[in-house]
Amino acid sequence: MNDLPLVLIVSGLAVFIGAIVQGGVGFGMGLIAAPVVTLLDPGVMPGAIQVVNFTLPLFTLASEWRKVDWRGLGFALLGRLPGSFIGAYVVVFVSVQTLGVFVGVMVLIAVGLTARAISIPRNGATLTAAGFISGITGTATGIGGPPMGLVYQNAKGPQIRATLAMFFVLSAGQSLIILALVDRLPARSLGVGAALLAPMIAGFVVSGPLRRYLDGGKVRAAILIVAAVSALVLIGQSLMS
Repeated sequence: MNDLPLVLIVSGLAVFIGAIVQGGVGFGMGLIAAPVVTLLDPGVMPGAIQVVNFTLPLFTLASEWRKVDWRGLGFALLGRLPGSFIGAYVVVFVSVQTLGVFVGVMVLIAVGLTARAISIPRNGATLTAAGFISGITGTATGIGGPPMGLVYQNAKGPQIRATLAMFFVLSAGQSLIILALVDRLPARSLGVGAALLAPMIAGFVVSGPLRRYLDGGKVRAAILIVAAVSALVLIGQSLMS
């Protein structure tokens, strides 16, 4: 689609809704916004969403940074770095569609297992693996939250949001640098991403009541729902591409 104003309006609405979801749960921007932006203007992806992914968590950290799980974050970032390079390789050389279907199915299986009270332990191995998978899918498609969300599903809301926010700030910055290095970050991507910051801020502001509602013992259910929908969207987006 070449009608830039229409692209920005529709994409802005998707980013607004995505910011509400991520502001409450801790992730979900990619779930809502990435498929919409990809459909409207695939040439700006995944760079445009990575600009938003880098900026939105800063607002969460402004109020909840004291709740960051620094030890867990370190393990996740350890896996995220090599995953980002593989994600960039996928963007340049491999079918992103095949990757999307595979990862989507794996996330659905994980959601199904954990919903039946099979807990995913939160340790160095699972956090590193989650960071690795998030690095691949986040860099290649802009949807990198579900693996981390599943590992942190039993944590308290503020800790989930703060830890994922710090993870997304660092990982999105990493992805932007790597995309630039492999010449997959055109100026148009940065321009569209910058234009989407205003609806992103508005969505985060609106998410306040949702955060308070979910912190009343409903965070785990919300994470499983958002992760499952993310997986279905990723599969659908991949099959239709």
